[in-house]
Amino acid sequence: MQSSGHRFRDVEHHPLLADNDSYDSSSSSEADMAERVWFIRDGCGMVCAIMTWLLVVYADFVVTFVMLLPSKDFWYSVINGVLFNCLAVLALSSHLRTMLTDPGAVPKGNATKEYMDNLQLKPGEVIYKCPKCCSIKPERAHHCSICKRCIRKMDHHCPWVNNCVGEKNQRFFVLFTMYIALISAHALVLCGFQFFSCVRGQWTECSDFSPPVTVILMIFLCLEGFLFLTFTAVMFGTQIHSICNDETEIERLKSEKPTWERRLRWEGMKSVFGGQPSLLWINPFAGFRIRRLLLRGKKGGPEFSV
Repeated sequence: MQSSGHRFRDVEHHPLLADNDSYDSSSSSEADMAERVWFIRDGCGMVCAIMTWLLVVYADFVVTFVMLLPSKDFWYSVINGVLFNCLAVLALSSHLRTMLTDPGAVPKGNATKEYMDNLQLKPGEVIYKCPKCCSIKPERAHHCSICKRCIRKMDHHCPWVNNCVGEKNQRFFVLFTMYIALISAHALVLCGFQFFSCVRGQWTECSDFSPPVTVILMIFLCLEGFLFLTFTAVMFGTQIHSICNDETEIERLKSEKPTWERRLRWEGMKSVFGGQPSLLWINPFAGFRIRRLLLRGKKGGPEFSV
């Protein structure tokens, strides 16, 4: 496809169109998309997301009803119970925000002659489009075969959050890995104390459950905590490293030479987490507009983008 003022090529990589020249300047469709609830209808991803919630609920059940409530130390139970449950709420909230936030999808089918003419491109300028979703590919965008969309600054597709990790939801994914790592470490510490307490007391009045059931529940929790701590701690470190180097995982694996001006480490962190350092950086509820969702629900229910 070729017009008089520019060349139009079907390619997969190295787009020349910058983010500022992309579809963000469109009048209505992008604004409508931003207000929709983003959700990917992928069977594997939905199963993994449900498993994530069930594993966190299981850990909370064991910590609360097997270890803390039977404890004779009131303040030990209260402090650890409040701390663990707060971390669990923050982790699940971060998971929801990651899963239901548009990761930076490029609108489908915007690679039309009419739209190209509205871009007012310079003569001879090359614009790249994705042949799979027929969209103009901004710089550093990649096509996700599961989301079936081109995603700006796509890092990877994570089935555990049933979504891509990209430009708009990377902060929530980093918070999700951080809080899961913290509650996993907390659960392992509590298991260690509980085992020590039960062995010292010869398993008498150690738990409201029988000793065999208590041991089985705690062993499964230790295995879960160890696996989740290892995975999320590594992923958290990888994400922070990528942010500081202003390089996505896909770009690193493909050894793509940067055609953009890389941000400094601190500038990269502020770009992802938003503004100057504050408690908002670790708050998964920051920017959440529940009033807008309620208003849209009254008008006809939430809309889903796929």
